Amino acid sequence: MATKEAKGMPEEYPVQVPTNSSSDLPRGSIMEEEVIKKPWYNGFKQPGHALQIITAAVLAIAIGVVVATQVDEIPETAITLLGIIGNLWLRALKAVVLPLIVCSMLLAITRLRQMSNGGSLLAKWTVGYYIITTLLSITVSCIMQGLVWSKQYTVVANTPLDESDKSLPDTEERPVAIVVRDMFYSFIPANIVAALANDELLAVIIVAIIVGYLIESPHSPIIRVAEEIERMITKVINFLIAMAPIGVFFLILPNLMRLDIGKIGSNLGILIGATLSTMLIHILVVVPIIFFAFTRMNAYSYWIKISPAWITAWGSASSAATLSVTLRCAKERGIPAIIYKFACPLGCLINMDGTAIYLPAACVFLASTQGITLAPTAYVIVALLSTLASIGVSPIPSASLVLLIMIARSVNVEVTEMYAVIVAIDWLLDRFRTAINVSGDLFAVMIIYKQTGIEDPPEVIEQTAQETDAQEKDAANRV
Repeated sequence: MATKEAKGMPEEYPVQVPTNSSSDLPRGSIMEEEVIKKPWYNGFKQPGHALQIITAAVLAIAIGVVVATQVDEIPETAITLLGIIGNLWLRALKAVVLPLIVCSMLLAITRLRQMSNGGSLLAKWTVGYYIITTLLSITVSCIMQGLVWSKQYTVVANTPLDESDKSLPDTEERPVAIVVRDMFYSFIPANIVAALANDELLAVIIVAIIVGYLIESPHSPIIRVAEEIERMITKVINFLIAMAPIGVFFLILPNLMRLDIGKIGSNLGILIGATLSTMLIHILVVVPIIFFAFTRMNAYSYWIKISPAWITAWGSASSAATLSVTLRCAKERGIPAIIYKFACPLGCLINMDGTAIYLPAACVFLASTQGITLAPTAYVIVALLSTLASIGVSPIPSASLVLLIMIARSVNVEVTEMYAVIVAIDWLLDRFRTAINVSGDLFAVMIIYKQTGIEDPPEVIEQTAQETDAQEKDAANRV
C-alpha cells in the first residue's frame, strides 16, 4: 500500500494515504467485496448477522403492535416473563462495558502517544466533529420546533406537577450554575472504585485517558494485561453478538405490548411526530451531506451496513450497552482499531445528537400545551443548555428526563402534569434517540479515518488479523 509520512510522525507509524489503485484500498475493502458477492440470504446462516437482527426487530415490532391493538388486557406477568431473556442479554452487554472501555482507552491512548502529531490530530477531529454535529442537531431541532411544530399543539388544562409523586424523577429546582458545576465535578471522581461501581463512565474514561498517557512504554506490564483482558472480553462479546437477534427480539416485544395506542392524545402524537421527523432530517439529510463532503461515500449505503449497531441501540436504549456491537461494525467497515477504540467510547458520552434533538422538542411541548410561546432568546437558552446537557448526559436509558426539567424552568416554563405524559412515552422516544447517537458515532469514525489517514501500527494489524481468523473459525464451528 502506498504510504505518505505525516509531518512530525515517526517512521514506525506511517499514515496510510489511499490512492485510486485497487492495491491501495483500505484494508478490509477486499473482504467487503467478497461479502457483497455472496447471496444476500447468506447472512441468515451467520450468527448475529445484520439480517438476523433486522428480521428479529421487524418480527418483534409486528407482533407487539398487533397484540397491543387487538388484545384488551395483557397480564403484566406475561409481559414481565417475556422480557426476562432480553433483559438478561442486555445485562450481559452492560457487564462488559466498563472493562471494555477501560482497556480500549488505555490501549488507544498509549498507541496515540507513540504517534506524536497523529494523536493530537485524532483527538481534535473526534472532539471537534462531535461538538459541531451536536450544535447542528440542536439548531435544526429549534428551527423545526419554532417554525413548524409549536403551532400545532393545543392548550390543555394543566396543573403543576405534584412533586410528592415518587413515581417521577426528582423535580427539585436546581440553578443552572449548580447543574454546570456538578457536570464539571463529574469529570474527576473523588473515589475511582466508587466511580467504577456506579457506572460513572465519564469519570472512568478520563481516568483511563490519564493513566494511558502516563504509561511511557508500550511494553509495560499494564498494557500487556489490558491486551489480555481485551482478548477475553472480545470472546464474550462475540458470543453475545451471536445471541443479538434473540436478545433484540425479547427486548422490543414486551415494551411494544405495553403500548396503549388509544391513550396517545393528539398533543402526544404531535410530540412524537415532531421528534421523529427532526431526527429523520438529521440522519437522512444533514449527516449524509457532511459524510459525503468529507468522504465522498454514499451515506445511505453506509448506514445500512452499520444497521446491527443502531438496531441494537434501538432495542437496548443504551449507547453504552451497544458499544461492543458499535466497535464490531466499525471494524467490519475497515476502520483502524486505533480510531474506533478511541472515538466510539468517547462518542458514548459526548456525541448525543438524538438527545440534543429531543430536549428542545420536549421543552416546546411543555410550553405550547400551557399556551406559552417561546421567544427567540428563549430558544437560544434552550440550545445552549441542551448542548451542555446532551454532552454530559449519561449513556443509559431515559437519562435526559431530569435534564428536561432544568431546561424548561430555565426559560420560565412550568413543569406541569404534561411532564408525566412525556415520562410515560419516553421509553419509546429514548430508543430512537439512542439509535441516532450510535449512528452518529459510526459516521464519525469513518469521516475521521478519511480525513486523518491514520492507520494502525503493524503489531495491531497483525493482532486484529489473528482475532478475525479466530472469530471466523468460531463462527464456522457454530454453523
